[in-house]
Amino acid sequence: MLHAEELQAMDVASISWEAWFTLGVIVLVVIALLRDIARPELILLGALGLLLFAGVVAPDVAFRGFSNPAVFTIGALYVVAAGVQRTEALRFLDRHILPRKSGLGGAMPRLMGFTALLSAFLNNTPIVAMLVPRVQQWSEKTKIPSSRLLMPLSYAAIIGGMCTLIGTSTNIVVSELLIAEGYPGLGMFDLAWVGLPAAIVVLIYFTTIGYRLLPKKTNQGEIFEDGLKECLFELKVANDADMIGESIEKSGLRDLGGAYLAHVQRGTRIIPASPEEILLAGDTLLFTGSASILSDLMEIPGLTRGTTPIEQTQEHVTLPLFEAVVSKSSDLVGKTLKDVKFRERYQGIVLGIQRQSEKVRGGVGRTPLQAGDLLLIEATSGFDKRWNENRNDFYLVAARSPEKKRPITQRAPIALGLLLLMVIAFTTQVIPLVTAAFVAALGMILTRCMRGSDARAAINFSVLAVIGAALGLGQAVQDSGLAIAVAGMIKVVTQGLSPIAIVAVIYIATNLLTELITNQAAAILMLPIGLAVAASAGLPPEAIAVTISIAASASFMTPFGYQTNLMVMSAGGYRFQDYMKAGMPVSFIVMSIAVVMVYFVWMA
Repeated sequence: MLHAEELQAMDVASISWEAWFTLGVIVLVVIALLRDIARPELILLGALGLLLFAGVVAPDVAFRGFSNPAVFTIGALYVVAAGVQRTEALRFLDRHILPRKSGLGGAMPRLMGFTALLSAFLNNTPIVAMLVPRVQQWSEKTKIPSSRLLMPLSYAAIIGGMCTLIGTSTNIVVSELLIAEGYPGLGMFDLAWVGLPAAIVVLIYFTTIGYRLLPKKTNQGEIFEDGLKECLFELKVANDADMIGESIEKSGLRDLGGAYLAHVQRGTRIIPASPEEILLAGDTLLFTGSASILSDLMEIPGLTRGTTPIEQTQEHVTLPLFEAVVSKSSDLVGKTLKDVKFRERYQGIVLGIQRQSEKVRGGVGRTPLQAGDLLLIEATSGFDKRWNENRNDFYLVAARSPEKKRPITQRAPIALGLLLLMVIAFTTQVIPLVTAAFVAALGMILTRCMRGSDARAAINFSVLAVIGAALGLGQAVQDSGLAIAVAGMIKVVTQGLSPIAIVAVIYIATNLLTELITNQAAAILMLPIGLAVAASAGLPPEAIAVTISIAASASFMTPFGYQTNLMVMSAGGYRFQDYMKAGMPVSFIVMSIAVVMVYFVWMA
């Protein structure tokens, strides 16, 4: 417990070297995260190592965060969400979320409302991953740009997570830290006092005004303004195809809308694709146009990929697609895919090539690549993470479509039942949240809603490592006296201000920090400072905890502050300034509602 007397006694001269050292480490962490010199978990673990080496924290204190119930709770909730997704237990909502006969005004509130509702009880990352392709398909059918919906989708997922304790990992971490300090933890729906009105107002805002600030883009990525519109890709006529012996026109391959058949390769011959040309078994068809039509062409009986597809297990429906831009320093420049043995080297197959300055001619495997070429690649999950770490070959690798596995739909009722039982058990305080989440996750595996390998893959160990290391940093902030020192400075700045103004200052400080580093780390670092301010100003600790939870999750102005923002960036063709333009009003709305509601619910 931190007392007001301690704050009054603090001045710069009395701050210990441990506090100064901890402050220096935190500054280095922020700089390292901003410059993206390594993965967040490595940076935070490195910072924890510095504090250990300097003796600021003891080993048992530094690593205590990894045994915190919050870490196990969040890991279990990843498994629960994956089980619901694997069984497609919420598939019945599809027709309600995006009705076919609806315009933007009808689709926007439905999409945002359902997304916020789902995100209140499930991890929002798989929810956004599930809905992005559905939004894109709906946009293609209705001719409404998906860029008008994907950013609101991400924002709805973020705000939905503010409505319940299990809505986001940040809420769980803050609640567990409150309990560790001797205060009551947050209840399941305590945050709904802020999250629910914020979700309603933001939904109304986007439906009436906000959508006008969003760009009108139909592309799948921000790399080229028109996306993969002039892409070269090839398919082959199967040996048993019904179209063998038919003309190109009769086989229906002449008028394709988003693409056209440019040439037919027969052995070593390249034949112009005239309407009268007769198709033979084994012909390779060279198409030019939008890569979005590739999946439609693949559904035409008798057409197969020009290259042998990557081997898939029976549980896979399709493997994910990725977009990669060839860098100037890449060994690919000036060579063909066959020359470099692309499939063996990169464990993926190139389905299409786009060149910004000119149309690509010739076969996919026989075209010398140039710097800046955009490749459409089919590969197993993790291709983007693997090759984004090595910038020698590609400037950027972005996921275009997620991996699809065959759903276990017959167990959907079980998965949904386990989710509901978990929520009810914790809400009624029958068992702690960590117990409810762990039992539900175990139930998903035992009832075969998912395999053990799927459960392991569902857990984001990087996030858990970030939380565990950040908890160690947070303990150093408190034990070194830095929390008391910073709280004293805040007290000086806010002296004479009303309680509601103090809440606003804490909110803004947390929100700025979360835009620079991860949201969990921002909350963990700010909570001891916020509790010290609460002790000095006589404010309820629960009010400060709720303020920090909301502010740490309210990342709307950059694509990097929250994972779902980054997920829709490529799919919606957004640029950095699009987030600033559309997200700044949302940040102001959420902050205003949070500060007012915290004051009237917990402080008035």
